[in-house]
Amino acid sequence: MARKYSASASKEVEGAMHKRKRGTLKSGGSGKKVTSRKQAIAIGLSEARRKGKKVPAKKSGKSSTSKKSGTKKSGSSKSSSRKPTAKKSSGRKTARPKK
Repeated sequence: MARKYSASASKEVEGAMHKRKRGTLKSGGSGKKVTSRKQAIAIGLSEARRKGKKVPAKKSGKSSTSKKSGTKKSGSSKSSSRKPTAKKSSGRKTARPKK
């Protein structure tokens, strides 16, 4: 099934790809140069979303436009089967008998 993007959104992606080829496209968090084609496309799509162009929502569950549904599984079943972690010692050492 093909995704439906607006023509102006594909222009944003195209611009990001040109910036990547020139070596001027930087990632948001660290500011490092982007060399990955997939990352350049993702940056172009996110810029188009920010400008309000017609772009489908992200598939990841951490997006700000995620749907809230009551059928989400609780993670408590996994955490109950975990072993409790060992506590750190207070730093005191017991006295050892000298040999």
